[in-house]
Amino acid sequence: MKQKIKMGMIGGGNGSFIGAVHRIAANLDGQIDLVCGCFSGTPSVSVASGRNLFLPEGRIYNSYQEMIEEEAKLLEAERMDFVSIVTPNHVHFEPAMMALKHGFHVVLDKPVTYTLEEAKALREQVKVSGKLFALTHTYTGYPMVKEARTRVLRGDIGKVRRIYVEYPQGWLYSDCAGVNKQAAWRVDPKRSGKAGCMGDIGTHAFNLVEYITGLKAIELCAELNTFVPGRLLDDDGAMLIRYEGDAKGVLTASQIAVGEENALKIRIYGTKGGLEWCQEEPNTMWMKWPDRPREMIRTSNGYMSEMAAHNSRTPGGHPEGYIEAFANIYRNFALTLQAMKEGKEPSSLCLDFPSVQEGVRGMQFIETVVASSNSDKKWVKMVD
Repeated sequence: MKQKIKMGMIGGGNGSFIGAVHRIAANLDGQIDLVCGCFSGTPSVSVASGRNLFLPEGRIYNSYQEMIEEEAKLLEAERMDFVSIVTPNHVHFEPAMMALKHGFHVVLDKPVTYTLEEAKALREQVKVSGKLFALTHTYTGYPMVKEARTRVLRGDIGKVRRIYVEYPQGWLYSDCAGVNKQAAWRVDPKRSGKAGCMGDIGTHAFNLVEYITGLKAIELCAELNTFVPGRLLDDDGAMLIRYEGDAKGVLTASQIAVGEENALKIRIYGTKGGLEWCQEEPNTMWMKWPDRPREMIRTSNGYMSEMAAHNSRTPGGHPEGYIEAFANIYRNFALTLQAMKEGKEPSSLCLDFPSVQEGVRGMQFIETVVASSNSDKKWVKMVD
């Protein structure tokens, strides 16, 4: 008899934004149950958070080390199958590595680690362990992003020539780190890493391009800016990017664009046509042609690709957004894990979720952007 996939969580306690998002997304399709957790590095907060989630006292842990060790002692039918790690960047690597070494699959928030060296070590451990690893690059989960990928890869717009991707937010336009928990760790290099805005949202824009086009960035020329006085990390930046196949790109990301909410937008132009998608209008994609009017493509219609249809839940006209995109990553991960438990081969549709390799690419991007911005040479090849 099939059982639900059992999830543990590290981080995401009371007051956490992203922890709640992960739990809702994991629960959306009825495939996954939260069975245990260490929700904070402060034991009292972890216990209070676990109680609020109605977990039994014996499955609420005071540290992630205790949680992984104790869960590994339980019978397979009782212990967690995988752990979801939703901590700040500097607490990604060690719990993920420990979980893999103790035989648990991992879902990890992005960016994958604090440094590129950690990302590479984690990639090696995933390979050695044979365990599943998913990285929550949320925007790849949108049905219309799946449709865009399908259309670009099958050649609908021809050979890709030019890519524009932008991700403006405005919430960090002032020095709010003292009163905003979410801002505090993102602007702290000891917790966030080498990059601020580019590590937080620039990595999403970078990943979105590589996912939709299938093209890898080769080199880039970047400028990072810090506009808020006293801030130690970038809050804005832009770059030119050269991709495989002679495609050229422009990527901008900012968290001081006053009045903007979450305006991630991508435009891709090929030899035969172009396409455009905006995260704030996620159900719509525009196809553009040289000899006829532009087409408005909408989700949940009969003309959608198999990949987009697999990741759609509602009839046309009913918005599917951020939570559903997050949930698609969890559902595909759970379906893949379920197939493995049953000794079956997971389908290509189920395997369509970001992996540790996308995590390494993200960290290579951060390293290269920072190196380029600090260099007089400017054009810098993607760090290996």
